[in-house]
Amino acid sequence: MPDPSQFDIDRTNPNRWTVTFNNPPINMFTPATIDEFAALMTDREADPSAKVVLFQSANPDFFVAHLDVAKAAERPEVLGLWRDCVLRLASTAVVSIAKIRGRTRGIGNEFVLGCDMRFASLQNAIFGNPEVGVGLVPAGGALEWLPRVVGRSRALEIALSADDFDAAVAERYGWVNRTLDDADLDSFVDTLVRRLATFDRETLGTAKAQINRFGVPTAAELQSSIDLFFPALASPAGQARRAKLRNLAYGVPSDFEMNFGRYLPTLGQTGDGDANPPLTGALKD
Repeated sequence: MPDPSQFDIDRTNPNRWTVTFNNPPINMFTPATIDEFAALMTDREADPSAKVVLFQSANPDFFVAHLDVAKAAERPEVLGLWRDCVLRLASTAVVSIAKIRGRTRGIGNEFVLGCDMRFASLQNAIFGNPEVGVGLVPAGGALEWLPRVVGRSRALEIALSADDFDAAVAERYGWVNRTLDDADLDSFVDTLVRRLATFDRETLGTAKAQINRFGVPTAAELQSSIDLFFPALASPAGQARRAKLRNLAYGVPSDFEMNFGRYLPTLGQTGDGDANPPLTGALKD
């Protein structure tokens, strides 16, 4: 039997699509996810009625956990496909909005950065790019989007610390448009989506294209980070750090996946350091 679709697409109203990502148990991105996302982009571009697309998650704890690195290594060309998808998401006339609950790390954060707008649950949204902590470099666009969105120094803090950041800090940094109480998030985003869908598609697209002159990375810029990813994946130091993930319930529902940033410093410890360091950055108990 074919694999079930990871994206449930509601086109009840042709002007506004709602796309719900669901890849149990923790919404990891795999090469198959990227293939399906590319097909979704093609469908969206072919529909002249579409004006707004809303992305959300079926899992309240994970918007997107992160990339399945082992599966991606089996298909190295998939990051090039991802690069093209993100640029298509940013450049087409249709307005894209991410409604974020749960952990949004790695390629998940790079996905929402590629969306035109981001709104997050104040109580239940966590952001981060943990790649440096596992001996890799972010290769899905974080190093290109973050300096444009939050500025150089905050981009360095996010990428180099590899820590988790809560929604309040994300809003303060300009990482998301705004946060809302979880009970208010759905109604606020729905009202905005409905408002945008009443406007002229061509005018929306023209205004978006003009703003894009100042905020969208080029394909060459995105590719430059992809070119660094696979050498880092093969490096002895990176392999040694990632080997320790096997004992930390990586890729399954676990305290590690819920609090990824808290655990990353332990991967570099070789002595008698604290095996369970305190939470750092903006993540709180």
